[in-house]
Amino acid sequence: MATPRVVLITKADCHLCEDARDAVSRVTASLGLEWSEELVDHQPELRERYAEEIPVVLVDGVQRDFWKIDEARLARVLQRAMAQ
Repeated sequence: MATPRVVLITKADCHLCEDARDAVSRVTASLGLEWSEELVDHQPELRERYAEEIPVVLVDGVQRDFWKIDEARLARVLQRAMAQ
């Protein structure tokens, strides 16, 4: 079973980012997965790429959701990735 890499792209002082952290935490915990967070504040390349879409969830480097994270969709994406 594969272990997908889950990354949440956020920025400081972002209320949507707080909600996204909670959502990603719930989904990954339910599947026994870990996740990481990257702040765009000190990474110009990330800030330029994702400026209008923060927060963003990446699974194995592919953007899967942004703004309001859909927990059911994220769970499906992760389950498919784990099955590969």
